[in-house]
Amino acid sequence: MNSSLVDSLEAAVGPGAPVVSVAPVALLAPGRPVPLEVRVSAPASGMDLPVVLFSHGNGWNLDGYAPLTAFWASRGFVVIQPTHLDSRRNGFGFDHPVFPSIWTERIADLTRILDQIDTVVSAVPGLAGRVDTSRVGVTGHSWGAQTAQSLLGARIFDEGGRVGRDRSDSRVTAGILFAATGVAGDHLAPFAQENFPFMRPSFGELTTPTLVVAGDRDQSKMSSRGPDWFTDPYTHSPGATDLLTLYGAEHSLGGIVGYEVAETTDEDPGRVAVVQRMSTAYLRTALRGEGDHWPAARDVLKGSTDPIGRIDSK
Repeated sequence: MNSSLVDSLEAAVGPGAPVVSVAPVALLAPGRPVPLEVRVSAPASGMDLPVVLFSHGNGWNLDGYAPLTAFWASRGFVVIQPTHLDSRRNGFGFDHPVFPSIWTERIADLTRILDQIDTVVSAVPGLAGRVDTSRVGVTGHSWGAQTAQSLLGARIFDEGGRVGRDRSDSRVTAGILFAATGVAGDHLAPFAQENFPFMRPSFGELTTPTLVVAGDRDQSKMSSRGPDWFTDPYTHSPGATDLLTLYGAEHSLGGIVGYEVAETTDEDPGRVAVVQRMSTAYLRTALRGEGDHWPAARDVLKGSTDPIGRIDSK
């Protein structure tokens, strides 16, 4: 990839700053099978810092996704990462009795964090008094994107085809969905139809401003549809006004889970660098009110001669 693109995007989002990260921070979660723990990362200096929640993909934990979360923290955000019940650290496999409720517990984890935001902030030395808890973004990758989109307004169709419970949270003002699975149908694999009720989303109720990020080579084993499945949140949601499609990207989008992670089949540090800066630009405009960052980043990508991806907006 042409480094000039990354350099231009860097100019659009600005340089980074030192980061302080604390983990694990334990939160109250009555009735949860195991304690709820989070990682908190924040810039060592700065005021009026917005909050970004990040929900990991299946099997991961609060130590993953540093290419994104540490980058966001270095650019002025307080980033909070829970370890959900499906983490491999917990050992709750598909056949475990707790598994059917994990998708709702994931959503509850994010709500618990917002309910206890003062506890989270106080766990980081020197962070109290520097956080603007009125500006909250929620983000996630894969299963984590489904978790995040629920707080943004997306709902789930029940078996009778009725739109289910509203799990949105008015404290959330923007979001980013990385590799979010799309609408249901006969294309879903039998395993997904049987075990993943959250793969019956209704995006019509997602009205919170949202960026969708997808790879044009992301072929899921859960669906016979092609990579366009992961663009459904943009296609069907009134709130998802922007879509970043990355050329050549598979489910890990070049390696956002972590550098040198075995499950990344499309490792590309240059692609990750673009995702870092494009997502930061979006968050800065959506949460910090710095209106020129996202338009500037979009213009840089559109004007680049390097075919790394494209932006669609509505």
